[in-house]
Amino acid sequence: MADLVKKATRESYGEALAELGDKYENLYVLDADLAGATKTGIFKKKFPDRHIDCGIAEANMMGIAAGLATTGKIPFASSFAMFAAGRAFEIVRNSIGYPHLNVKIGATHAGISVGEDGASHQCNEDIALMRTIPGMTVINPADDVEARAAIEAAINFEGPVYMRFGRLAVPIFHDKETFKFEIGKGELLKDGKDVTIVATGLMVYEAIKAAEVLEQQGISARVINIATIKPLDKELIIKAAKETGLIVTAEEHSVIGGLGSAVSDCVTEACPVRVVKIGVQDVFGHSGPAADLLKEFGLCAENIVETVKKAVSEK
Repeated sequence: MADLVKKATRESYGEALAELGDKYENLYVLDADLAGATKTGIFKKKFPDRHIDCGIAEANMMGIAAGLATTGKIPFASSFAMFAAGRAFEIVRNSIGYPHLNVKIGATHAGISVGEDGASHQCNEDIALMRTIPGMTVINPADDVEARAAIEAAINFEGPVYMRFGRLAVPIFHDKETFKFEIGKGELLKDGKDVTIVATGLMVYEAIKAAEVLEQQGISARVINIATIKPLDKELIIKAAKETGLIVTAEEHSVIGGLGSAVSDCVTEACPVRVVKIGVQDVFGHSGPAADLLKEFGLCAENIVETVKKAVSEK
């Protein structure tokens, strides 16, 4: 596979907001003293009157975002996933979710790939937390092109949206000229008949690489990109379950409550098949280089290949 240009989706987030600020005059961006890290500083430089630094007070930031939404503004509240989903959970639930306000949450530095920041900052629980809030849409884009498209889709969507972005630069495999993003719709990247790999975020490209290796070894793997984890594209998942009879999910998140759980709930209700989850296995992370950590925790193409081969052999 040819080498692709890489970019961290947190950079996509900051750049897209700055570009879209011209088109959407009611777009406001908030951050909690992390404009440099979340890349919202790009928007701040261009639109200083529409950027609010709330200081190290994430819960307060969510309350301010809620207030802005009641005045017709479209606020993007930005911080690390650990703080946006974790520290501010109660305010997100009660001040944004309960009144179903039009607030967008831009959560950067999610997952194990935060690397050297260690377990305290490696949020592997945010998707699970946000999925539980009634009416909350949860989006986890796989690359720069998808991230940019998802951000504009969120602006045009009425209701609360949680968006997950990463620190690690990841390959840009979508074609920006042809790619179309729709909230609630998955993307079939490769057809296959023996097994379906359902992936999200940075694990999507790993799933693509794994499918190519598996093809060479005689296993036909279908690959589905699920950027919108809630609402889940149940039609696409159920069709895959019926046609391949086996699903392997892959996510940079705990196997509890994330993509794997959402897929399991879906097929259990409509088409019971075996679902094998690749993700963080009910453990905390630790400090280290991001690439090394991803391999250590099995969040890589090599582990997808071995997991799929084992699951297919037991089918």
